[in-house]
Amino acid sequence: MTADDPYGRLDDDDYPAYTMGRAADMLGTTQGFLRAIGEARLITPLRSEGGHRRYSRYQLRIAARARELVDQGTPIEAACRIIVLEDQLEEAQRINAEYRRAADTAGPQTGD
Repeated sequence: MTADDPYGRLDDDDYPAYTMGRAADMLGTTQGFLRAIGEARLITPLRSEGGHRRYSRYQLRIAARARELVDQGTPIEAACRIIVLEDQLEEAQRINAEYRRAADTAGPQTGD
C-alpha cells in the first residue's frame, strides 16, 4: 500500500477496476461483445453495488484474446471454448513441470 495506491489494489490483476464502458474502450470493442463473452461464461464480471459490471485486468486479457480470435473469423462460442482449452492446457503443463521438478529433486528411486 502506498500514498498513490491507498487500497493496495492497483497491482491486483483480479481487482474489478474497470466499468463496462471503459473496458470496451480499452479493448476497442463494444459493450455487446463483453456481454456476449459473459453470456458464454468465458468471464464473469463482478457487479458494483449499483449492479454495474466491473472487469479486472485479468478479465480484460481474456477478453482481448477472445476478440483476437473473433477478429480472425472464429465464432464467439468457439473462441470462448478455445480460450478455456488453452487455459486448461497451460495448467496441465504447469502441473507436469512441477511433477518433473519434484521427481528430479527426489533422485533415482531404488526397488525393494
